[in-house]
Amino acid sequence: MDIPPRFIIHESPHWVVNHRLDSALPGYVMLSAKQMTNSLAALGAQALAELGAFQASIQHAIETLLHPQRLYISRFGHEAGYSIHFHFIPIYPWVETLFWQKERYRTLQAFGSRDNAESQTDGAELTLFVWREFCERPEPPMAQGPSVDQAINMLRGALGAV
Repeated sequence: MDIPPRFIIHESPHWVVNHRLDSALPGYVMLSAKQMTNSLAALGAQALAELGAFQASIQHAIETLLHPQRLYISRFGHEAGYSIHFHFIPIYPWVETLFWQKERYRTLQAFGSRDNAESQTDGAELTLFVWREFCERPEPPMAQGPSVDQAINMLRGALGAV
């Protein structure tokens, strides 16, 4: 997959860090292997050696510069044509507030066994919310704080030395 240069935050010989192309959520970052594989076991020793350091550096940069309430780091995806990649999804307090304002997402709570559901949610529910509202909607909610472009520039400055 070709990533437009405006979304690329940092590259190494084995990895590319970019803002998720279709996300209106500032700081939603992807870390993708340049080698076309869906298996960590298929990556070379150098790529594997860089992986942990990149993940830690990305986490530190997002938490330090963008101040999310939570940061989810996950691996999804299994479609052909994409290399193994990791999602860094910042959950800001305002994102969680928007989540609780949308009645359709509270119906997810009916399947849980939480006594105080309004004060608790989990990563799967908030990830679904981010995907539906900030990545798939033609008109996503207005972001608070830095814009996507500002977040990219902030993260470039922090990750440029990795």
